[in-house]
Amino acid sequence: MSDKKEHLEPLGNGVEIYVNEFYHFSTDTILLADFAKPKKNSKAVDLGTGCGTIPFLWSRNDTSVKISAVEIQSGAVNLAERSKEYNGLSNIDFINADLKELKGVLKFGYYDLVCCNPPYKLDGSGIKNPDSEKLLARHEQSCTLEDIVLAAKNLLQFGGRFCMCQRPERLTDVMEVMRNNNLEPKRLRFVQQRKDKKPKLFLIEGKRSSKKGNLVVEPTLFIEENGEFSPEMREIYGSYKDGYDE
Repeated sequence: MSDKKEHLEPLGNGVEIYVNEFYHFSTDTILLADFAKPKKNSKAVDLGTGCGTIPFLWSRNDTSVKISAVEIQSGAVNLAERSKEYNGLSNIDFINADLKELKGVLKFGYYDLVCCNPPYKLDGSGIKNPDSEKLLARHEQSCTLEDIVLAAKNLLQFGGRFCMCQRPERLTDVMEVMRNNNLEPKRLRFVQQRKDKKPKLFLIEGKRSSKKGNLVVEPTLFIEENGEFSPEMREIYGSYKDGYDE
């Protein structure tokens, strides 16, 4: 056991990944993986993949998807590579790189799907965690919203999808930046803990070079009903049984 409390976390269908106190995942990650779910035999990129949770969730049921997972922190990439070896998966490539510098690293105009669970806090807002790993994960320290959306635009082919999650207070920023980068918002879904709570998250999908308008606002996703997981949350979790981190 390392001093970072490293352990294997099950994702279902026999897939387990290494996590520790710096590199782990939350319910938001699981919801985004489900919302963005790639089509069979597609080519996908996960930006800021951390310990690789989203690529492994996609791969637990379908290994036909070819996934490039980009992460700037070498410690997270090392953890993800060990998880890849542990699970014997060959459809995921982990890339230790800055998403602002992907030219020549990944093919531009090539991918069907780009996904990102970004830092939620603007740089300069809130109390910053002194741990550099946690700082990069929670604040726009190494990249901004604009950097993420520009990277997605460059990577996507015509009609390709970009999916991300963010806090509701940043919805206007996200939609504005997406439109400015020729990624037209097409699907939007809010997430609430319970019916008596305000939304805590939104999930959004934009399409590259799509006509403006026709945004579909999907029914709100409720995490809990009557003090338990809602039926939809149980379906999203699937065979993943352990752990729940708000």
